[in-house]
Amino acid sequence: MFQADVIHAGHLKLDGGAMFGVVPRRMWGKLNPPDENNMCTWAMRCLLLRSADRCILIDTGMGNKQAEKFRAHFEPHGPQSLFGSLEALGVSRDEVTDVLLTHLHFDHCGGALWHNDAGESVPAFPNATYWSNEKHFKWAMQPNAREKASFLKENFLPLHESGRLKFIPMEQDVTFLPGITIRHTYGHTEAMMSPLIDTQFGQVRYCADVIPSQWHVGLPYVMAYDIRPLETLLEKELMLREACEKGQLVFFEHDPVADCARVAFDDTGRIQTVRTGALSEC
Repeated sequence: MFQADVIHAGHLKLDGGAMFGVVPRRMWGKLNPPDENNMCTWAMRCLLLRSADRCILIDTGMGNKQAEKFRAHFEPHGPQSLFGSLEALGVSRDEVTDVLLTHLHFDHCGGALWHNDAGESVPAFPNATYWSNEKHFKWAMQPNAREKASFLKENFLPLHESGRLKFIPMEQDVTFLPGITIRHTYGHTEAMMSPLIDTQFGQVRYCADVIPSQWHVGLPYVMAYDIRPLETLLEKELMLREACEKGQLVFFEHDPVADCARVAFDDTGRIQTVRTGALSEC
């Protein structure tokens, strides 16, 4: 079992229509009200897992390497940061043994490498092994036009070239470590990883971008960013049914309000959230 703590890596803004897909604005606008440019605020929420011999970080947020022109599109903001959140828990960057990157979109892996005071790009966690999988890495190295702007090679290629990036086997529901099982999903992007973790709060499903927020629990709420939205629909339903049947916590990486939720079947068999909030409270 792992001790789990939420790591906040700040907020960014993303287009509301892109985040909510085919759902009309008159519906999603009440959930996460957009600004005058149709942009909504979203979290970059990571998870720290600690055991007797491991200190594992899942995802790293956006980081600080991109030019101001790029950052202006997404308006990263807020008082919280990846390093600051770790420091608040008394965890130094040197202590992190593993960094599990669910996928290589910039807002999930940008903080894996960091610009130091000299402007050099260096591993943010000098003693850590970084983890992806071969299928997704190859996909990120040869991106399609739809995802090209999200896969920035400066975020991950140096890790691979230096031998710091290792690959998790591609078996479905593969055991990464005792207490951490990895499921590969294909709706949002090719071979994204969604860990299921045994924690002090019970089993936690780190959904990454399959279910980025509490508002995406509803099955029609699928992001327009997804490369295979109908697969996302099936993957969501499988995750949510398992969460209902096994009492798992559903962890939201991008929800600006809630860390996670408990879900359950209603009287008609529909899946609904029954409690949302902080990880320690759900």
